[in-house]
Amino acid sequence: MQHDGHTHHEGRPPHEAPARASWSMAVRATLHCLTGCAIGEVLGMVIGTALGWGDVPTLVLAITLAFFFGYALTLRGVLKAGVGLRAAIRVALAADTLSIAVMELIDNGVIAFWPGAMDAGLGDALFWWVLAIALAAAFVVTTPVNKWMIGRGKGHAVVHRYHH
Repeated sequence: MQHDGHTHHEGRPPHEAPARASWSMAVRATLHCLTGCAIGEVLGMVIGTALGWGDVPTLVLAITLAFFFGYALTLRGVLKAGVGLRAAIRVALAADTLSIAVMELIDNGVIAFWPGAMDAGLGDALFWWVLAIALAAAFVVTTPVNKWMIGRGKGHAVVHRYHH
C-alpha cells in the first residue's frame, strides 16, 4: 500500500495513533518480558555456575539466553495469531529489544556489582537472593520504559496489533 510517500505492509496506516499507555499495560508488558528474561537469566547463571565458568562467560550466557527466551515468548504469541515467521521475528525484535536490553543491563549490573554474588554457588542463599533482587530491580526500572514505548506505539504496542 502506498500512502504519503511510504510503502506499508499489512494495510496499516503509516502513522497509527499511539496506544494509550496505562501503568497496568506497562506492568503486563514488563511481566511478559521479565518472564522470558528470568528463564534465560536463571538458566544461564545456573549453567555457568554449575560448570565453574568465570564471571564474563556466565554473564554472556545468561544475557544470550534472556534475549532468546524473551523473543521466543513473543514469537509464540505472534505466530499463534497467524503471522508468518519472518514478520513475527520482526515484531518480536521491535517489541522486545529495548525492554530486554534495559532489563538485562539492570539485572546483570546488580549481580555483577553485588559483593560476592558472582562467586556464590548454587547452594548459597546469596546467589538466589541477589538474583531475585536483581530481577525485581530490573522490573522496576523497565516498567516506565515500556510505558513510554507503548505510549508511542512501540514495544508491546506492536504485539497488541496482532492480538486484536
